[in-house]
Amino acid sequence: MSPSAHRAPRVRPKNTLRTELPLIFWLVLVWGALWQDFSIGNLVFGLIMALVIVRVFYLPPVQLSGRFNVFWGAVLGTKFVWWIAKASFEILWFTVRPSGAPKSAVVSVRLRINSDLLITVVGHIVSLIPGSLVVEVDRRTATIYFHVIDINTEDEVCAFQESVRSIENLVIRVMGTRESHEALKSGSLEEVSQ
Repeated sequence: MSPSAHRAPRVRPKNTLRTELPLIFWLVLVWGALWQDFSIGNLVFGLIMALVIVRVFYLPPVQLSGRFNVFWGAVLGTKFVWWIAKASFEILWFTVRPSGAPKSAVVSVRLRINSDLLITVVGHIVSLIPGSLVVEVDRRTATIYFHVIDINTEDEVCAFQESVRSIENLVIRVMGTRESHEALKSGSLEEVSQ
C-alpha cells in the first residue's frame, strides 16, 4: 500500500444542488452517449444513476485555475500530435527490428505542481503517447510512476524525466494558476501548490 493511502480521512464537504447540477447534467449526457440512446426513458434512468453517483460516492472537488491560454493550448496540441506520430513509428520499428524486444523500466517523475487536475492532465498526456503508461500516482509528493519502453541507460531515464517536465511546463502555460505561470516564466518554479 502506498504511503498516501494512510492519510487521515477527510470530512465530506456539503455540496448543494447548485454545485452538483453541472456534473449531473454531464453524467446524463454521457449516459445517453454511452448507450447511443437519447430517449426520455433512457435519460430519466441516466438521471437516476447520476443522482446516485453524486449522492453516494464521494467526488473530491476539482480546483480550476480559472485561466486557459489558447495559444499555448494550440502549441501543446500540435506537439502532442507530433509526439504521438513519432512514438507510433518508434513502436512500429520495435516490432519489426531484428534485435528483438526493447527493455522497459518503471521511471518515477516528481512534478513541481501539486494540483490534482494538472497532475492528472500530465499523466494522461504522457500515457496517450505510445510507449509509456502511468503505473501509480503519489498525490502527496506529486510523483508519477511510468512504465516506459526502450529505457536502457541512466541518460535515457533522465531524458524521459525531462520530457515529462517539459509537458508539465506546457500544461502550466495552458491552464496553470497565474502564480505557477509567473514562477515558470521567472525560472523559480520549484513546487507550486494550486
